[in-house]
Amino acid sequence: MRTQVAIVGAGPAGLLLSHLLSLRGVDSVVVENRSREYVEARIRAGVLEQDTVDLLVKSGLGDRLTAAGLRHDGIHLQWPGERHRIDFHALTGRSVWVYGQTEVVKDLLAVRADAVHFEVSGTALHDVDTDRPRLSFVDREGAPRVVEADVVVGADGFHGISRPTVPHALRHTWERDYPYGWLGVLAEVPPSTDELIYAWHPDGFAMHSMRSPRLSRLYLQVDRAERIEDWSDDRIWDALATRLGLDGWTLRTGPIVDKGITPMRSFVSTPMRHGRLFLVGDAAHIVPPTGAKGLNLAVADVAVLTEALDAFFTERRTDLLDGYEERALRRVWRSTHFSWWMTSMLHRSGDELDAQLQLAQLRYVCSSTAAATSLAENYVGLPHDTGR
Repeated sequence: MRTQVAIVGAGPAGLLLSHLLSLRGVDSVVVENRSREYVEARIRAGVLEQDTVDLLVKSGLGDRLTAAGLRHDGIHLQWPGERHRIDFHALTGRSVWVYGQTEVVKDLLAVRADAVHFEVSGTALHDVDTDRPRLSFVDREGAPRVVEADVVVGADGFHGISRPTVPHALRHTWERDYPYGWLGVLAEVPPSTDELIYAWHPDGFAMHSMRSPRLSRLYLQVDRAERIEDWSDDRIWDALATRLGLDGWTLRTGPIVDKGITPMRSFVSTPMRHGRLFLVGDAAHIVPPTGAKGLNLAVADVAVLTEALDAFFTERRTDLLDGYEERALRRVWRSTHFSWWMTSMLHRSGDELDAQLQLAQLRYVCSSTAAATSLAENYVGLPHDTGR
C-alpha cells in the first residue's frame, strides 16, 4: 500500500488526525491491534476543553456532541463543611463540555472506519529516519502487509511500538508515579450535582462527575496497591458519601456498571519527532487525570501536527514540521504542571503539614480572583498554538 501518512493507533488521537487530514485532501492509513468493538467500548476521559470542542465542531463532528454533551461553566471545590464554585465563564469567557471519549471515538469511526485496519498484529516501523518510512503488519486474515508513506505517526499510547522505535540513546524521559490511584465507577444513576465536584477529605480525594443525565462517573483516591475485588459496591458508596458529604446535599446511589483502579502518573518523553516519525498523545506524555488534560493534550498535538502536515504536503514547507516538537512541548509541560498542581492540592499524602498546606491553598483559590482565574484558564484550556 502507498499513502501519505501512516498512523499507528485508532484511539481518538489517531482517528482525529486521519479525519482532519482527509478534510485537507491528505491520504492516511490507520492500523489498530484491537477490534472496533473494543475501541468503541473503552471508557476514558470525559471533559473536553473549549478548543477541543471548537475543533470537533469545525471539522463536522459536532452534531451528537452539541446535542448530548453537557456544557459546564465551572466546577466545585470542596473540603469538609464547605463547597465553593469556580465560575469559568465569568473568569475567562470559556467553558468545558462533558462528553465521553467513548462518544468522541464513535463519532470519529462513523467517518473514518474505512481507513482503519483493525485487529492487526506484528506491527513494526522501518526507515523512519529516511524520507520513505514504512509500516509493516499482519492483517486480521493473516496476510502480511506493508505501507509505504511519507510520514508515520505514533498514536498508539504508552505501551505502543512507536516510542521505542526512537533509538534509546536519543530518548529522555521524565516520570513520576504517585503513591495512590483512582478507583473509578460508572453508575446508572442521575448525577447528584450540576457540575463536577473536586473534594478534599481527610480520608482522601473524591470526585463527582457525570457522563449523561442518566449516568454518573465517580472517583475515590485509593492506595495504588489496592485491589478492586476488595471494594464492594456498598463500600464504594459509603466512602463516596463520606468524602463528598455536605449538609443539605444528598448523594444519589444506584447500580454500578463498571469499576476499576487507575494508577496516577506524570510522564513526558522526548523527542516527539525522530526523522519522519511523529508522536502524539499518550505515546509521548501522560498526566494524572485530576486536571482533565489527557485527551485534550492529544487533541492539541493533533491540531499542531495537522497544520504542519498540511503545509508540508500542499506547500512543501518543512518549517512547521521542524517546529512541531517545540510547539507541542510548551503545552505539554504547562498541562503537566497544572495536572500535578491539582493533584497535589487535592490528594492526601498522610502528612499533616501537607494537609494544612492543601487546605490553605484551597481557601486561597476560592477567595482570590487572581488564583481562581489561573485555575480557570488552565482548566478550560489555552488556545491551540498551531503556528499558522
